Amino acid sequence: MGTPAPLGLQGAYARGHRSNYDELRTRLLDVANDLLASAGPESLTVRRIASEAGCSTQLIYTMFGSKEGLAEALYLEGFERFRRRLEAVPHRADPMEHLSLLGPAYREAALSEPGYYSLMFERAIPGFVPSERARTLARAALNIVDRVIAECISAGRLVPTQPRKVADTLWAAAQGALSLERAGHLPDGKTYEIVTNAAIRAFIARPQA
Repeated sequence: MGTPAPLGLQGAYARGHRSNYDELRTRLLDVANDLLASAGPESLTVRRIASEAGCSTQLIYTMFGSKEGLAEALYLEGFERFRRRLEAVPHRADPMEHLSLLGPAYREAALSEPGYYSLMFERAIPGFVPSERARTLARAALNIVDRVIAECISAGRLVPTQPRKVADTLWAAAQGALSLERAGHLPDGKTYEIVTNAAIRAFIARPQA
């Protein structure tokens, strides 16, 4: 029997193996996302994705289990990418200023990731319904908005209420404007800015007389 490898080497091997797995998984999701955005949902066959990615169909089944599993992975990846963009917004001492910066970051994420966005919010894959677990994880990815809203409420800048209530109102306003902009009915992001700012102003705490 050989001498067991030092724990440090075992750990390095495990990390390298995981890194390769994550890299390949990301590659497959990117290929599927590009196909969805450029060729539509009918292009999302396991065979087509494998061909574009240069791998076997069996590998895709091993990683995702099924086409539905791949769709759910895309759904969650889309929300994760949105989370990273929102988390990258520099923190501000004034929570209201921080909140105002999250809106443009959300719009940028939506417009720069059209494939993911269409799957997340526009049912781009007919018949795909995310599981309850996926829905819960997806909403949790946007918890930074709830946290910043809670900070605004604690600072007395917004009326005392559940942060989720404010977040849902802001989300609805953002999604409405984004849908119209993506469909070509709005020329730019000015309406998005107006409606999202109006949604926040609806919860502004008024000075007591």
